[in-house]
Amino acid sequence: MGRLVTLFTGQWADLEFEEMCKKAKEMGYDGLEIATWGEHLDVSRAVEDDSYVQFILDMLKKYDLKCEAIGTHIIGQCVGDAWDIRLNNFAPSKLHNKPEEIRSWAIEQMKNSAIAARKLGAKVVTGFTGSPIWKYLYSFPQTTPEMVEAGFDKIVELWTPILDVFKENNVLFALEVHPGEIAFDYYTTKKLLNKFKDNPTFGLNFDPSHLLWQGITPHIFLNDFMDRVYHVHMKDVAVTLDGRTGILGSHIDFGDLKRGWNFRSLGHGDVNFEEIIRVLNAHNYQGPLSVEWEDSGMEREYGGKEAAAFVKKVDFQPSNINFDDAIKS
Repeated sequence: MGRLVTLFTGQWADLEFEEMCKKAKEMGYDGLEIATWGEHLDVSRAVEDDSYVQFILDMLKKYDLKCEAIGTHIIGQCVGDAWDIRLNNFAPSKLHNKPEEIRSWAIEQMKNSAIAARKLGAKVVTGFTGSPIWKYLYSFPQTTPEMVEAGFDKIVELWTPILDVFKENNVLFALEVHPGEIAFDYYTTKKLLNKFKDNPTFGLNFDPSHLLWQGITPHIFLNDFMDRVYHVHMKDVAVTLDGRTGILGSHIDFGDLKRGWNFRSLGHGDVNFEEIIRVLNAHNYQGPLSVEWEDSGMEREYGGKEAAAFVKKVDFQPSNINFDDAIKS
């Protein structure tokens, strides 16, 4: 029996929750990583209304699905970001263009997410932290070391009270290392985890797709940070640099073939999932393998069904014997 194969509902949040459950089961999934936007999970309501929590649990039970994680990516982004008008898309309309009110709302919502996760029986909340220094990525105008350090310290300052609530509820937070976050590659992850070294409530949601196009080998990253990996996303990406394209994307939207890389449905990109499974087996990871399905070039229900089957095929079990035991004297 392999690991639980779940579907992250973030890219399906236009569907009513029961329809989402029904489709996920039909596509072959064992559970859901429930997104906290669209039609799927209102964390404030979950804190206040036990009947709402029971409705979600009843729908999961009806379709024989489990939930071991919820996703808070758009909420968490609003906690740590420097003000950006695009954050209006993530916050209630009454808060639009009010940076500090959006941040306060997001902090409260992240605290609520820990309580909601506990009430749903989920062990992990995945998501983003935001970054007050992402705009400093390319060091011109010049970025000083002090500016970078201050950015990391600001994230610790903002997130420590949130993590206190997570600890109270026995729920872990798993940052998805991702462009736009304070930790977006190998060394920024190492730096951030060092900042939170005394707070094991803070860990990682491993997603290979965001690493590969940056030139990072996903299974090496996974092996090095495995002690803080609390959840795993299965997502693929294809790098198609052709002499004209670049990894920064040229302000061209996802799916356009002129981009130097694009997210792909599982098995249609360049991620070596076998090496990832071998690392997970070596470290006895027993958590879910959660499909985050993103492919602008493929119909999503076709892709979602194919992705579930792909994960179940690639998720081989470790051997319980040495291959040459049979020939020992």
